[in-house]
Amino acid sequence: MTQIYDNPADFVDEALAGFVAANRAYVARVDGGVVRSTEMPAGQVAVVVGGGSGHYPAFAGLVGPGLAAGAVCGNIFTSPSAGQVYRVAKAANAGGGVLLSYGNYAGDVIHFGEAQQRLNAEGIETRTVLATDDIASAPIDQIGKRRGIAGDLTVFKVAGAAAEAGLDLDAVEQLAIRANHRTRTLGVAFDGCTLPGAAEPLFHVPAGQMSLGLGIHGEPGISEHPLPTASELAELLVSRLLQDKPDDAGDRVVAILNGLGRVKYEELFLLYGKIEKLLTADGLTIVEPECGELVTSLDMSGLSLTLLWLDDELERYWSAPADTPGYRKGSMAPRERRERRETAGPEHAAAVETEETTAAAAELGRLAAALLAQVRDAVVDHEAELGRLDAIAGDGDHGIGMRRGAEAAAAAARDASAAGASVQRVLTAAGEAWSERAGGTSGALWGSALQAAGRTFGNKASYRRQDAAAIVTAFTDAVTALGKAVPGDKTMVDALLPFRGAFQSAFNGGAPVAAALAAGAAAASAAADSTASLRPRMGRARPLAEKSLGHPDPGAVSFALIAGRVADCLAAFDSSLDDSRLASVAGDGANA
Repeated sequence: MTQIYDNPADFVDEALAGFVAANRAYVARVDGGVVRSTEMPAGQVAVVVGGGSGHYPAFAGLVGPGLAAGAVCGNIFTSPSAGQVYRVAKAANAGGGVLLSYGNYAGDVIHFGEAQQRLNAEGIETRTVLATDDIASAPIDQIGKRRGIAGDLTVFKVAGAAAEAGLDLDAVEQLAIRANHRTRTLGVAFDGCTLPGAAEPLFHVPAGQMSLGLGIHGEPGISEHPLPTASELAELLVSRLLQDKPDDAGDRVVAILNGLGRVKYEELFLLYGKIEKLLTADGLTIVEPECGELVTSLDMSGLSLTLLWLDDELERYWSAPADTPGYRKGSMAPRERRERRETAGPEHAAAVETEETTAAAAELGRLAAALLAQVRDAVVDHEAELGRLDAIAGDGDHGIGMRRGAEAAAAAARDASAAGASVQRVLTAAGEAWSERAGGTSGALWGSALQAAGRTFGNKASYRRQDAAAIVTAFTDAVTALGKAVPGDKTMVDALLPFRGAFQSAFNGGAPVAAALAAGAAAASAAADSTASLRPRMGRARPLAEKSLGHPDPGAVSFALIAGRVADCLAAFDSSLDDSRLASVAGDGANA
């Protein structure tokens, strides 16, 4: 179990601070992660890696000469926010452009993608190469849907060495793409891992069994099998990977036997000896293998085998020196330290109103802040339940992520409304804070949706009843446009669209706003329950579709809970938007 912490909510921040304190010769802290503390030549490509924390030495431990220029570190098993990615990449940039590389997970794709757009808009040329090495997560003809696990090390290493050699961004990108194309991984688990502060692991493997095809975020495997002997396990891993090898595979491979956190090195060495014999018997030459903990999953009892089929160029960069806190190869000349002011908090200035706030917009801002306080309370009340739902076929972090996001949003909204900000600024601040603090897919979706609602409200002299319908539409459109989910994918959208439909039906029929919201909330709750019969087609739960059957989607459930709480709060007050006479909702200093 993860036992050393004060407050579990501060685990990542405090662990990252300690990591920097222990490795200042390599890294410096910036908001969202770490960058090299040593000089990089002007014009060198900056390879920036990242994802959720809990995988050390990935990702922060791979920052240094010959490998990454920076690492973005989200919460445990949760993608970092777009703001964090942007700030780390900007700090790491040396003038040669940025290559972002990370595992193929929905939240990471959204947040890193938004940061890439922002960096490119500012003239920092930025590309992305996703790691898609996990053969258990999708068949070979759907390789683009595969998730990235321990094989991302091969992509990072090749790209970092190519950047160190002075290759330009085009060449570094193409080598990273080729390394990913020729990398395959398969993992197994003997028991699950435990999030800081949790009393139980995210999943258990029955005694005498082994879980095959696990993820690295605490997701259980695809199937369970009788616990094999070491020889049987070696045969299973090698045979499955060789069956999936790329069409252009040669006979020279890198083998990486990776421990996930609890398997002892002696066990790994024993297993690797058997793997080497099998690969050699198949006519393969093993080049500079790795055996140890490289991409972990907190305290998970498990391991994975990765194979990278080499060509001459990939072999050159795999074999090149690297010097980082968690991964070293060969020898490199010492690098000069550079002066850098370490930062651990957001440096961006808060946005200000561009025009004088109207009385109506300020009143709506106070209502929005009070409602967000109620949203926070609803999420806190159901945090454990949401986490349990998410652990069935995911990584168990939905409750934690939603709480972090809702708490940050409520605090930002409270501060903005106390300063007399408009509803537009209150919701924008709340959305930015939710995305920044929560990370993950839900953080991106809720953050974007709140900001869209704020833009739609605007800073008007008065508000009409029809504005409520426009807000519901804007919120929904933001979620569907960013997440790209459709009904039946088993996501938040499966509750959101029924909410919108029921709201519009009641609203267009003349119902007051509060009554229309109540109708929408009821429809969302029923729809969320109905997701139990669906198989997930997106996100981390997709490879575990069968395990998910019979259990509702946590994103749909959390949306329904929030919609219900908002509707209940407004039902007790005059919620007419005709003349902006909006009563306050109790909470966070608002008057009852």
